[in-house]
Amino acid sequence: MSDIPRVPRSGSDAGAPPPAPTPESDDDAAAGAVNEEYRFPCPTCGSDMRFSPDTGNLVCDHCGHVEPISAIGRASWTSALQELDYQAALRQEVPAAQIVSVRTLNCQSCGAQIEFADGEQAKECPFCASPVVVDSGVHRQLKPQAVLPFALDERTAHAAMTKWLGRLWFAPNGLQQYARKGRRMNGMYVPYWTYDADTRTRYSGRRGDDYWTTETRMVDGKPRTTQVRRTRWRSVSGQVARDFDDVLVLASDSLPRDYTDALEPWDLGDLKPFLPEYLAGFGAEGYSVELEPGFAIARRKMDAVIASDIRRDIGGDHQQITGARTDIGNVTFKHILLPIWVAAYRYSGKSYRFVVNARTGEVRGERPYSAWKIALAVVAAVFTAAAFLYLNNMQGG
Repeated sequence: MSDIPRVPRSGSDAGAPPPAPTPESDDDAAAGAVNEEYRFPCPTCGSDMRFSPDTGNLVCDHCGHVEPISAIGRASWTSALQELDYQAALRQEVPAAQIVSVRTLNCQSCGAQIEFADGEQAKECPFCASPVVVDSGVHRQLKPQAVLPFALDERTAHAAMTKWLGRLWFAPNGLQQYARKGRRMNGMYVPYWTYDADTRTRYSGRRGDDYWTTETRMVDGKPRTTQVRRTRWRSVSGQVARDFDDVLVLASDSLPRDYTDALEPWDLGDLKPFLPEYLAGFGAEGYSVELEPGFAIARRKMDAVIASDIRRDIGGDHQQITGARTDIGNVTFKHILLPIWVAAYRYSGKSYRFVVNARTGEVRGERPYSAWKIALAVVAAVFTAAAFLYLNNMQGG
């Protein structure tokens, strides 16, 4: 990193050296050390700098000064992106340097795990626009190991969302006005788990091979020959193997999974080791789906792929899987942050959310329907049908 100073976000003791850890609190001290909220003051004017998706650098909006984020050495890079052992994590044997203490609160409206900076007590939920007030609790979580930095700025994301909203049929006029007004979007890093695993699956099933027979039937008193397709079934068994890499699971319940799944694929090959500089100017959601429940979701994704492998291994024209037993080993994981732009729109007392992949511009979201537009469409359809029948009758007369 460049020589730009990192200033902890804290109270009157900001910038003071951290207290020496007592023997019984070494782990807590290590967790606190990796959890500090940083700001990056501009060396020219002192204003806060932010990460710029356009340049990949820290930029000061006040005076325009730019500070590059220096490259990390190859050895440090490999270490930073190293997979963690899943079983060791379940036994709570993760190194203290991988643990972070955070102030979070679940949004009661959408379930988002909202993180609060030191001294911050209330804010608006970026996912549903509901007011959120923090409690005094501090929670220990696994530290993010990697981050996929923002590549699209807010203006580009807003243009993608506006275009998407413009294609929605029967949307209320207020929704279009919302898009045209250019209301702010929230740049958020969303938590994900990635899982690696080696699998070996023994299966049993049936293979169906089609064949054709010639049959003669009497139609209107005359014989008619036709070809009839039939299937010959036989029992099969075998084994398939697959090594899974980076099975992606959203570690949050704040957004519908069908929306976030539709934002894929993500260019995970461009993951960067976690640095707080990438978060400068953006928000970050803490994970609310723990490691073990996340792996259960990953297993369902793996099972679907394994089932496809089995059908391909069975071959033939049709396949039936009657049994499958999977041995799974070498399970590892990473906690990563992926970037999205979020907008929350309230209509008739309900929140609707739109999300934009901040790497590709893919858009997904919820949408309200305008009752009067639907009613007008129905009336127009009825009128058109009646006019069509009337003209046919006139021509027939």
